[in-house]
Amino acid sequence: MVMYGANIYYWRRFRVNYPFIFGFKQGTELGYRQVLLLASGLSLLALAAALYHLDMDIDPKTQSFQTVTELTPLALVIVLFLITFFPLNIIYRSSRFFFIRCVWRCLLAPLYKVTLPDFFLADQLTSQVQAIRSLQFYVCYYGWGNFRERSNTCQESKIYPILYIFLAIIPFWSRFIQCLRRLFEEKDLMQGFNSLKYLSTIVALVMRTLYDQKRGTFWRVMAASTSGITTVANTYWDLVIDWGLLQRNSKNPWLRDKLLVPYKIVYFVAIVLNIILRLVWMQLVLDFQELPFLHRRAFIAIVACLEILRRGMWNFFRLENEHLNNVGKYRASKSVPLPFNYDEDKSM
Repeated sequence: MVMYGANIYYWRRFRVNYPFIFGFKQGTELGYRQVLLLASGLSLLALAAALYHLDMDIDPKTQSFQTVTELTPLALVIVLFLITFFPLNIIYRSSRFFFIRCVWRCLLAPLYKVTLPDFFLADQLTSQVQAIRSLQFYVCYYGWGNFRERSNTCQESKIYPILYIFLAIIPFWSRFIQCLRRLFEEKDLMQGFNSLKYLSTIVALVMRTLYDQKRGTFWRVMAASTSGITTVANTYWDLVIDWGLLQRNSKNPWLRDKLLVPYKIVYFVAIVLNIILRLVWMQLVLDFQELPFLHRRAFIAIVACLEILRRGMWNFFRLENEHLNNVGKYRASKSVPLPFNYDEDKSM
């Protein structure tokens, strides 16, 4: 949410018409201040829950209440879901419901016509694999009663590793299906190539997960090869298709003809950072998670945060390109449309 707030700030600063592109109802879109307010409020809520959990665990008077203490994280997640689905017109209800509708359309991708907010949100979810897997752990930890003994027997189940893979590929599968629907509806061959990109990512994710679970030379080679292929494909697509950069004959060498940011160095720095952060996901294959001075789970969390930072950077340039060049074949406008221009579509 912090990255989205930063995106909104820079979209407005460089006059990217994000409310029109996303299809927000006029006057209901959140500004960066509102988004950062929500982010700070939720962060404060999470911090309070963590401190409460630690306090109960340390205080001699409450140390014996282990079951109640372990219920604190679950209570936090329940509160977050209640806030998200709260029906009364508070806490930006229109934005919450817009988000819920987009998530629903992503989950049922083949059944709905694909719009820009749908595939844009699905792309965000592909960067939230670790968060989705954490929710799976919550279901296991509390559903199977492990919280009562403070033990973790999830890995001992035969179905848990299967779900560990299945849930992680849901966002990528959603994008894959969205691309196929757009291919058949719009007859756009690029959507076919885009679907193959997401299919290769699914294969690479499965291979990396199997290597993490089984180890062995065979799985390592499979994970390294599939991850290498999908990393090259995704990096090319990010820079050339989504951002519209690396155009050799452009007025701005190796960028594109139209740029909103006046400093060209920003684009080259973004290109380098995107490549580096794409390669960070290779850490599982290279066994960098075995660093002696850092807990394995802590390292996974750091890598997940780096992916969120990469996605936040990707968001800005993706929407800038949409605004300028209409890459997704959606009507974009360089200025906010006025009420007396609404009949333009009828006459065109």
